[in-house]
Amino acid sequence: MAERRTTVDGLADTIMDGLKEYADLATDTVKDAVKDVSKTVKKDIQANAPKRTGRYKKSWAVKKTAESSHSLTMTVHSKDRYQIAHLLEHGHAKRGGGRVAGREHIAPAEEKGNRELVQKIERGLRS
Repeated sequence: MAERRTTVDGLADTIMDGLKEYADLATDTVKDAVKDVSKTVKKDIQANAPKRTGRYKKSWAVKKTAESSHSLTMTVHSKDRYQIAHLLEHGHAKRGGGRVAGREHIAPAEEKGNRELVQKIERGLRS
């Protein structure tokens, strides 16, 4: 950071400028981390999703749900096969009796994504 000279009267303004600069940097870092991690979560879900025909596996997408000047919300979702996501994740009853075992593929990707997001934000703010 460059050295700046200021008077006592301008000290408050100089400090506020520095804080605004840091806030903008932190916001950009967080938004970039959210974008990267959401794509990674999508790829992890696709890699571990059950595959019979492949339509469910290919249906996963990332969508920007909301964005403001200080926040970004991304949603990882199944575009057209969302009806069966919870059935495949947790298992379901069969028509003639018995059960189909669930195959967890969403929850592990979410947990890994949460850990990775925290690490990326911490790394970005340190540098």
